[in-house]
Amino acid sequence: MAKLSAETPHIHDGCQITDSRFGAFVEIGAGSRVAHSAFGDYSYCDRGCDIANAQIGKFSNIASAVRIGATDHPLTTASLHHFLYRSASYWEDAEDDADWFVRRAARHAVIGHDTWIGHGAMIKPEVTIGHGAVVAAGAIVTKDVAPYTIVGGNTASLIRRRFPVAVSEAMMELAWWDWDHARLRLALPDFRSLSAEAFLEKYA
Repeated sequence: MAKLSAETPHIHDGCQITDSRFGAFVEIGAGSRVAHSAFGDYSYCDRGCDIANAQIGKFSNIASAVRIGATDHPLTTASLHHFLYRSASYWEDAEDDADWFVRRAARHAVIGHDTWIGHGAMIKPEVTIGHGAVVAAGAIVTKDVAPYTIVGGNTASLIRRRFPVAVSEAMMELAWWDWDHARLRLALPDFRSLSAEAFLEKYA
């Protein structure tokens, strides 16, 4: 019997899940925290991830200890500390700053389809990772990443393209990530054995 289910996400022990949605065949690694986020079909994160305010596409591969949508502290006020907005934790007569949390939640990170986010990488809010892109382990990504590119470093910069531009564009036009489960199964031998170019030649 297959381990993953189209109906229910596979959430491992010790996870904290808040206000989040999961597509078919999704897996959330042990000890991960996912808040105000959505995972597309077949996407997963490994153990110890911290993901907030994120829209994650289909077939995303997220390694362990990745942080997506890392929250910020206020930089223009007299203090950086969260007593400014988590005030009710410090004083009985003070309320939390609801407007701060609304602004924070509105700053989404977007992870495209068929992406690979390496171990320990950090994706900042309001960053988009294009379809088919790879973020190297330990990278800190502060700006958008083009589809089918590989980035790394602090702050992340282009290492190389995965495919020539024409192949990348054809792959996005094919959009195999929208195929149904049965069609994916039929094409599985070709996913395994064909180059991207040969796969496009057969299916595009």
